[in-house]
Order: sequence, then C-alpha cells, then structure tokens
Amino acid sequence: MLHFEDFPAGTRFAFKPVTVKAEDIVAFAAEFDPQPMHLSEEAGRASILGGLAASGWHTSAIMMRMLCDSYIHQTASEGSPGVNSMEWKKPVLAGDTLSGTCTVIEARTSRSRPEIGIVQLRGEVINQRGETVAICDYANMIRCKPAGSDA
Repeated sequence: MLHFEDFPAGTRFAFKPVTVKAEDIVAFAAEFDPQPMHLSEEAGRASILGGLAASGWHTSAIMMRMLCDSYIHQTASEGSPGVNSMEWKKPVLAGDTLSGTCTVIEARTSRSRPEIGIVQLRGEVINQRGETVAICDYANMIRCKPAGSDA
C-alpha cells in the first residue's frame, strides 16, 4: 500500500494502453454528451474533429480509470479536493490507443489534517502517434503512514 510519503515530486506512474472503441464512444455520448460528433461517424467527419470522436468528458473518464489502475487502487487515497485544470488538446477518435503518465508535481502535509498529505499531480494522455490528447492538473489526498509503522 502506497502512502503520502511514497509520493515525492517527480514520481511518475505509467498508464496501460487503452484502445477506444466506436461503440463505447457512442454509448458514453448517448448517456452523457449527446452531441452529433460523438454519436455518428458521419457527423464526426462533418465536424472539425474529423471522425467519430470521444467527448472530452469521456476522455476524462478514461483518464480517471487509467489513474485508478496506475496508482490509486494501490494507495491510501482519500479522494480529491478538486481539479485545477482539464485540457482536451486533440480529438480522441474511434480506434485510437491511449496511454500516458501521471507525475507528482508537489506534495505537502495538510495544514488542517496532518495525517493526510495533499499531492499535486499532472496526468497526460497521449495517442498512438505520441500526440497529447488531454492534460489534467489535480490534487489527491493521501493518508500518511501511521506513526511507528513501516506500512
């Protein structure tokens, strides 16, 4: 189990590759972002996105899953106080394979809850061409190791 002390600045976690399927794009869009370019290949091609494109919110949800799989599920995480910024840099098209990294930018102990550390991170998602498709700067609250513990 990783704790706050395991997150010094510069620590990096790799994302496992995920291929984005057309049916997943349409299913997400139908429920959460039913804009035409997210619902059909034809509308996507007619848009500035160039094809059936995942919603930015879908890309963010994929990144969240990548974060969980890369470090959060192995961490004494207490959640997040928020996202500082979320940027969608390029369209994510059906068939794209996404990967990337998450990097610790800064870590400090909480002033109000000293048993919790606040870790500032940057998640970057790239496609199979090495193009950055999304960047997220956010904080994660992570429990400190218990006093006198080697946990």
